[in-house]
Amino acid sequence: MGATREQVTFCRICEPFCGMVATVEGDRLVALRPDKDHPLSQGYACPKGLAYPEIQNDPDRVRHPMKRQPDGSFARVSWDEAMADIVSRLSTIRREQGGSAIAAYLGNPGALNYSNGLWLQSFMKAVGSPHVFTAGSQDTNSRFAASHLLYGIPTAIAIPDLDDMELFVVLGANPLVSHGSLFSLPRMKYAMADVVRRGGRVLAIDPRRTETARKFDWLPIVPDTDAWLLLSLLQVLFAEGLEDTEALATASGVGFLRDLVAPFAPERTEVHTGIAADVVRDLARELAARRSMLYGRTGTCLGSASTLTNYLMDAVNLVAGNLDARGGAVFGESPMPMLEEVTHRLGFLSYGATRSRIGDFPDMLGSEPAANMAAEIVTPGDGQVRALIVSAGNPVLSTPNGPDLEKALDQLDLMVSLDLYVNETNAHAHYVLPATAMYEREDAPIFSLTFFGQPFFQVTDAVVPPAGEARPEWQVFDDLARGLGTRAVPIGVARLGVRVGELARVRLTPLRILDAIIRTGRGGDRFGLRPGGLSFKRLLRKHPHGYVHAERQPVGRIHKVVRHRDRLVHLEHDAIRSEVQRVAARTHDPAYPLRLIGMREMRSENSWFHNAMAGKRDPQTARLHPDDAAAIGIGDGDLVRLSSKSGWIELPVTLTDDIKAGVVAVPHGWGHKGTGSWRHANAMPGANVNELASSDPEDLEPLVGMSHLSGIPIRAEAVEEVGSERSVAAAGADVVGVD
Repeated sequence: MGATREQVTFCRICEPFCGMVATVEGDRLVALRPDKDHPLSQGYACPKGLAYPEIQNDPDRVRHPMKRQPDGSFARVSWDEAMADIVSRLSTIRREQGGSAIAAYLGNPGALNYSNGLWLQSFMKAVGSPHVFTAGSQDTNSRFAASHLLYGIPTAIAIPDLDDMELFVVLGANPLVSHGSLFSLPRMKYAMADVVRRGGRVLAIDPRRTETARKFDWLPIVPDTDAWLLLSLLQVLFAEGLEDTEALATASGVGFLRDLVAPFAPERTEVHTGIAADVVRDLARELAARRSMLYGRTGTCLGSASTLTNYLMDAVNLVAGNLDARGGAVFGESPMPMLEEVTHRLGFLSYGATRSRIGDFPDMLGSEPAANMAAEIVTPGDGQVRALIVSAGNPVLSTPNGPDLEKALDQLDLMVSLDLYVNETNAHAHYVLPATAMYEREDAPIFSLTFFGQPFFQVTDAVVPPAGEARPEWQVFDDLARGLGTRAVPIGVARLGVRVGELARVRLTPLRILDAIIRTGRGGDRFGLRPGGLSFKRLLRKHPHGYVHAERQPVGRIHKVVRHRDRLVHLEHDAIRSEVQRVAARTHDPAYPLRLIGMREMRSENSWFHNAMAGKRDPQTARLHPDDAAAIGIGDGDLVRLSSKSGWIELPVTLTDDIKAGVVAVPHGWGHKGTGSWRHANAMPGANVNELASSDPEDLEPLVGMSHLSGIPIRAEAVEEVGSERSVAAAGADVVGVD
């Protein structure tokens, strides 16, 4: 037991990046508490953030390189042995089948780890492979695609200016649980309450009365009909002359949009959305009359027409005069403008630069649809995946049709995983390499700089040393690249103050790039040219709680944000017209009368948090409306079988009035099967809800290959006897999984 000390840091479980104070005894993280001096979170933190020491110190963590044995178990090996074999196998695969035979998958935590994302993408470019898969195609890629069409750059995403907002419409989001996404505001629930306190309104449009909807106003909607609602809102704005002509002067294709939405009067869309025509008309008028914003997140990104839905949300904000407007939707200004240059040079901001071998989908931010992974592995031909590196992910539980992916993984010549646990995915890996946990590395929220409601930046040093032999992911990718005779160095680093000649003499680290980004950014010291300016060390020493660059995000930036050559928002796209036609022609199979949606849980974060907070969360159940349960003869706690055209699962039922009739809500991330190292997760009952989703390219969202994970047509049936393996698992033992 060493001396006790405290260190200021911040949480990286989700996007608010709440300030934390860590208590350390010797080299052990023993507790976290909210940082009262953090200028944004101001002493707020959620239960997951406070529980992170359970993961940090988890005895089930992988702490040493592990090699899978013929019987499926794992045995400890040295780093030298593991890396030598991995490099040898990768070299053979690359030499015999080309770099495109190597693939990588980056899970959700990788997006909140600045060095992991930079080096993984750089490594894949160095080996010459387009096969980068990420959790973005289960989360955000359709939002990025819509932004590319509208603004010419995927990362131009408007955020709520809540301080002056009078009407905040939350569509397919639950910020009281998610704490915001593609929007960083730690005290978001208080900011929403302030909207109401000032005489405004917060309206949650959702199939379920979420925690946010319970706190504010709720408008139920049929799942996967958001596009119908948005089309009718636009129709009313134009038909009643409510459009903001000054705002529309910043756009081209206004006539296209007007004609596109003309047939979708609220009386036509009511039958699809379940929202009465007069309610839609009143909402459109209110959006035009008040400082307001439509804000959407995963619920609007996971439907069958999710790029269209995100396009239409921004179109409503624009036409109503609330885009790039005080109290509406604003575009954040990054304090580190050089970062955008680096990511652009890396190809991180691409859309359609390459096309996928399966399904011919455009890339998004350098990645391909993750739902294609199994097909990319088993489909012969040029570019067939023979090696897969998975970092911070569990795609067997997070992508559609996990069973097919599991079968495909066993056909790989090499699979390597960098993670904290042996999970359902990397139980199939040849090697599982121990990665550093969140508080074992330096970090900065560099990929979220334009999403802060208040321009802000914070850095943290490592709080404790890596556990066991854990290494940061970037170092592993860098070592692999060197072993293959190449370099995993982000392109454009010379523009950040690193002379080209130095690259041959020194090992360029993420910290050196981060320091250069800070020093060339707003308030930076310009490498000594601006005495007293910011650097990584100065931020740690002088501003440990973070640095506020301005009181709020500016407005009047639309022409700076838009990257189209004419600097206008582009509304006219053939792809959007085709999507509207596809939505209008869509039919429903009466064999699947219900609609499945997902839901977030306050004490759960995808699958990777399931070994923590044991006994502090409710078991996974299917939320059903009492009327739907009565129709099939089941009661609260009974088993229900949920079936789609892709598969079926069984799990207990929770009856609730907090859901629209005809809708079933099931939390994702569950379905642990007794494999791997996490004992608490394996002991929890649950089912893999994503087995009800399809990985068929015909069923993916066509504009970016987004997985269709919300609004899936299903049917529900009573389970008379617990007779199948899945039924037993759902009842409390072992199920086929989700994430």
